Amino acid sequence: MNITITKKAFDWYKRELGLKPGDAIRLFARYGGCGTVQKGFSLGIAKDEPAGEPAAQTTVDGVTFFVEDSDQWYFDGHDLTIDLDEKGDEPVFLIQ
Repeated sequence: MNITITKKAFDWYKRELGLKPGDAIRLFARYGGCGTVQKGFSLGIAKDEPAGEPAAQTTVDGVTFFVEDSDQWYFDGHDLTIDLDEKGDEPVFLIQ
């Protein structure tokens, strides 16, 4: 699986979470919410460090976004793009 984050989405996270180079954001499956891949689950985020070798990761301006191996099932072999919904001023997760 691949993770892609658009510049607009990255800038939103940087501003809202006060991210700086060296920080890491974990993307994980959480129970509840409106997910499109696994019924009853949605995607959560947390400022965290990888526990081991991530199943997938990407780094933008020194900030790493990653998925742990234990959460890879949620994506069911699909790639993830994080974009920004400019109307709602919030990130959107596109799983393709």
